[in-house]
Amino acid sequence: MTDKLRAKLINAGRVLVDEGQGDYVWGHISVRLPNEPNRFLMKPGCIGIEEMTDDNIITVDIEGDKVSGDWPRHNEVFIHSEVLRARPDVNCVIHTHPEHAVAFSSLGRELQPMSNDGTMFSAGVPIFSETTDLIVNQERGKAVARTLGDKGALILRNHGIVTAGSTIEHAVFLAIKLEKACRIQMLAEQAGGPKLFVKEEELAAKRSRTNRGDSQGNAFSYLVRRSYLRCGCEVPQEYQATLENFDSTGYKGGKG
Repeated sequence: MTDKLRAKLINAGRVLVDEGQGDYVWGHISVRLPNEPNRFLMKPGCIGIEEMTDDNIITVDIEGDKVSGDWPRHNEVFIHSEVLRARPDVNCVIHTHPEHAVAFSSLGRELQPMSNDGTMFSAGVPIFSETTDLIVNQERGKAVARTLGDKGALILRNHGIVTAGSTIEHAVFLAIKLEKACRIQMLAEQAGGPKLFVKEEELAAKRSRTNRGDSQGNAFSYLVRRSYLRCGCEVPQEYQATLENFDSTGYKGGKG
């Protein structure tokens, strides 16, 4: 189980960078260990999020202390430890610095449901504005977790985003969709400001339809395939687009 989780974490890092969420050696992703809920695997410091391997992923405990692995721990580990502590329903936490989300956060505007992506966040995206500095201690990490509340995504003003998902696929999906929603709204703002929005009576249904588990799995698997195909590498069996990996209701393979 741990080997599969590590492999999925590695693939998630590649996917995030392919989607423009890499920021040199900054940004990080973690996933809770299923049999040890107070410990999690995490990208180490000093490398890009796409450079994770079986040998450099570290294990961290709920206090933010590294318990195994040779590579250094990120200073902002407390984003992960405190969100995972506060949210037993969350198993994966992502913190990145996507350009459009950071730029959007400086406008002081609310994210509007003008696209499928924006509709996903029509219940509200919390803004953490206590500081624009790094989250380098437990107190700050707890404040981020409080601001996130029961939501799946948060914007750190002038800094980046945090997403929290029940699975790696879920957290990656939220991170990608949030950045896209910010980008689309900024395009509309540049054209004079949005005038038309998704109808109020359609918001809840559209939000739940867009953010389904099979959508998350399908999108993640496609992005993993794309990453492997771009480098001329063989796509792992669990992510291949074969009929056996689908059923009549949606995706059933490559998840867990």
